[in-house]
Amino acid sequence: MDTRLTRLTFARRVWRLASRRLHGIWRRPDFFKLWVGQSVSVFGTLVSKVALPMAAVLLLHAEPAQIALLSAATVAPGLALGLFAGAIVDRLRRRPVMIVADIGRALALGSVPLAALLGRLTFAHLVVVALLVSALTVFFDSAYPAYLPSLLPRNELAQGNSAISASFSVAEVAGFGVAGALTQALTAPVAIGVDALTYIVSALTLGLIRQPERSPRASVETLEEHDEGQIDQGETQSPAIQAHRPRQLLREIAEGIRVALGEPLPRALIGSASISTLGGALIDVVLLLFMLDELHIAPALVGIIWGVGGATSFAGALLAQWALRRWGTGRMLIASLWIARAFTFLIPVAGGPLWLAVVLLAGQQLGDAAYTIYDITQTSVLQATIPSHLLGRLYATLNVAIGIATLAGLALGAALGQRIGLRLTLFVAAGLMALAPVLITLSPARRLK
Repeated sequence: MDTRLTRLTFARRVWRLASRRLHGIWRRPDFFKLWVGQSVSVFGTLVSKVALPMAAVLLLHAEPAQIALLSAATVAPGLALGLFAGAIVDRLRRRPVMIVADIGRALALGSVPLAALLGRLTFAHLVVVALLVSALTVFFDSAYPAYLPSLLPRNELAQGNSAISASFSVAEVAGFGVAGALTQALTAPVAIGVDALTYIVSALTLGLIRQPERSPRASVETLEEHDEGQIDQGETQSPAIQAHRPRQLLREIAEGIRVALGEPLPRALIGSASISTLGGALIDVVLLLFMLDELHIAPALVGIIWGVGGATSFAGALLAQWALRRWGTGRMLIASLWIARAFTFLIPVAGGPLWLAVVLLAGQQLGDAAYTIYDITQTSVLQATIPSHLLGRLYATLNVAIGIATLAGLALGAALGQRIGLRLTLFVAAGLMALAPVLITLSPARRLK
């Protein structure tokens, strides 16, 4: 018998034996492949997020204006391409889009250590890499949440999102520290090369998925029947669907915007995310200065405080399923966001003795557990209620709204920080973010079961 065939047969038998002791999503090998690939790649992304600007500073002696330009290169493609990416993703099967994006990101990032080895690394090269990686990420981020419902039934989406969020939280705790260690031990370009390898791992795990993916061009009626389990995922499409002609790209973008902003629940969720992002960007501008200059917290202690957020996010991911079963989707969507935003007010009130300031700032990170539960819930709600052929455009609209809010928050934070001071700016940010749960409370979310 062929050796390769024997190994494959043995692997399938091992998986079947192991799956007897597993439950829910973990009995689905294709989801497991997706989860492994994304867990590895998000770890690499965090490494590169630190290593790319470090390469600019340590190797190319970049100035503050150049670092700002490098940061802008990671945001601009999302605003320029976001809506078009969503429309394109909704025309195609999502898995090939994700594989191409992973391979493209691996090649772009892999060019950095190669250029450094040849002595030809320039700042312009880093900017081009940042633009390419960000542009490909726009397509991946539009396709990824739209692809997950094709691997899991509706009643397991929350569990799947919880598992992915938990692994992302673990990566957040470890990624930044590992990035610094890799950069110090192996240089920044090598650390970026590690990120390139993680995208190769992601592409390989996506390529190993065997479950066929339905065409996003299926009609809404067919998709609704499929969601109810009436149609097998690999079933051949009807001639009417096959004969469906793609509409103009701009009309498709407009359709996605109408779904995102015309329906009460998605509109509330996107509005809430935009407000939260606006306030969060305000905080990002002044928080480090507030902690270092006004509270005189040592940099090492700042890192420990931020690490608490990753740990509590992981706890929230583990508790999400239990909380949803205990209190229901609508209640948790509203309550978790209120709790998270209440904890935000611990940031501007931090002060007094050093120990008290540290306790308050670390205590604020406890709100990340509640926000993780909220994020898992709202993602699962959108995946379960929005037709699959519109999900790419919905998430593209959401990402564009978040990008606009980020830029507005950064500009407003810089202006307010200089005019009214750091602490008052933090109070303004916390007050803005408190408006986010108001939108959710007034939306149809309260009626979700």
